[in-house]
Amino acid sequence: MGAIRTLDDVFLDGKTVLLRIDGNSPLHPINNSFLDDTRLKAVIPTINKLSKTKLIILTHQSRPGKKDFTSTSSHAREFQRLLGRTVKYVDDICGEKSFSAIEEMKIGDILMLNNVRMDDEELAFKTNDYESQLETKFVQRLSSIADVFVNDAFACAHRNSPSITGFTYALPCLAGSLMMNEINSLSYAMNNSKKPCIAILGGIKIDDSVRVGKNMLKNNIADKIIVTGGVANLFLDISGTDIGEINRSFLKKELGLKWENTCKDIYNILLQYPERIILPVDVALNVNGRRVDQVISKMENEFQIFDLGIQSTLKASFEIKNAGTIILNGPAGVFELEEFKFGTMEIINACSESEAFVVVGGGHTATLISNLGLENKINHLSTGGGACLELLAGEKLPGIESLEISAERFGLTIKKLQRELL
Repeated sequence: MGAIRTLDDVFLDGKTVLLRIDGNSPLHPINNSFLDDTRLKAVIPTINKLSKTKLIILTHQSRPGKKDFTSTSSHAREFQRLLGRTVKYVDDICGEKSFSAIEEMKIGDILMLNNVRMDDEELAFKTNDYESQLETKFVQRLSSIADVFVNDAFACAHRNSPSITGFTYALPCLAGSLMMNEINSLSYAMNNSKKPCIAILGGIKIDDSVRVGKNMLKNNIADKIIVTGGVANLFLDISGTDIGEINRSFLKKELGLKWENTCKDIYNILLQYPERIILPVDVALNVNGRRVDQVISKMENEFQIFDLGIQSTLKASFEIKNAGTIILNGPAGVFELEEFKFGTMEIINACSESEAFVVVGGGHTATLISNLGLENKINHLSTGGGACLELLAGEKLPGIESLEISAERFGLTIKKLQRELL
């Protein structure tokens, strides 16, 4: 990874700053009030560091076609509540209304622009050539009024769009506090992990989990991979266990066009690393709404698998207890149902009690941990599900690459800001 400049490296007091965050959050379907403001709370340290700037916040909420695709006016109100400071909102992104509002700003003001995904260029302009994004009106207009761009949207770091990577060649681009915390924590888990390192991969984002597992095994990051949830079900199927058509059809539907390649990858993983993959020895079936635990060899495959079995969960807990580093991503089953939350809850509790360095990927698992009030017992709770998985899979994230390129391109400008810091 190349050099990245952070807020701690520069002096930005008095500057005009564009701050990209990921404020995409679950909203109440009637009044758009926040059901979970975790992602907003996560960027408050960055906002506080920029308290003596003219701060312009860019974010998105959902995407066109979804019920929660709406303006960011509620995000401005929620930030105002969390910060105890005035946060103005403008129903515009890079037009006349936004520019008028920006011109009126004073040092210490915060302005929230409207949902960036309401801009056509944000949705349509996805080229990997960051320099060509300079052609967008979005980048041209917003870069003309700002001194620097700060990216604190780690959860969007695997995306390539004008609001994430478009300012690479237009402005000095800096990483916010959340972004750097994510990069440092995940890099530590991958490169400096205390042994033994185990990865617990579950949920139904099976192709992503398989890529993560493959990277960790190939590069000896993880000593063992424990598979749970939908990931475990497909591993069982490929290993020779007949999981039944009802379970196989569900997995096929979830994977779609990725089915064949994912199956091939799993087959090769099992062939190359048989001793490092921990498969379930039992599962919990949903038998007419009841939990029925059965060993794999005697499983009635006409029923859906909804959770890890008790013995498999205990086995996972033992591995967790003896681990030096734990990377957890995805639930072990359908934890939303009382009967089938055992595997997920036991694994989370074991991780929270472990003395290991624990990293939890974003998504459902992170949300559940927060709701349980266990976030302080986890070393790193990632805000980015997809971005976290991409990084753990060894992929280069556009949002991070953009920061590296910009640091090199605007080196002299950043050095000037560093001198001002001194």
